[in-house]
Amino acid sequence: MKYYAFTFIFIALFLCSCNSNKVNDTQSSDVRTEDTLRTITEKMAYEGVNNYCHKEYDWSVAKDNPDIMYVQMGEETDSTYQVVFRSYTGSFVHFYVNKTSGTIRMVEKVPNLNVEEDAGTFELLDYLEKRYM
Repeated sequence: MKYYAFTFIFIALFLCSCNSNKVNDTQSSDVRTEDTLRTITEKMAYEGVNNYCHKEYDWSVAKDNPDIMYVQMGEETDSTYQVVFRSYTGSFVHFYVNKTSGTIRMVEKVPNLNVEEDAGTFELLDYLEKRYM
C-alpha cells in the first residue's frame, strides 16, 4: 500500500513540475516577443533623430539653401544605427542609436579643426510619435 502511495505522490510531483516548466517557457517566450517588438528599426532611428534635430537646432538659416543642413543615415553595425546631422557651420553630429534600448549617444565632429567630443545621450522614444510605442 505504501508503494502505491509513494508512486502516486511521485507522479503527482512530476506532473506538477512539468506544468511549472511549461509556464516558465511561456513566460520567457512572452519576454522574447516583447523584446522583439521593442527592437529599434532603421526608420525609427532616422525619424527620432530627425525630430530631435528639428527641435534642438535652428533650421531657419537653411530656409533658402536646404543643402547646408541635413539628416541622413550613416553606417550600421550589429548593435547600432548611425544617423548623421550636418550643420550649416560644417560640423557634424553623429548619433549612435542602440538597436535594443533606443539610447542615443551623440558625438560632435568638426572636420576642419580635427575636433571630436562626446555630446551626451538621450532616449529615442522621447522623439518618436506614439505609433511606435
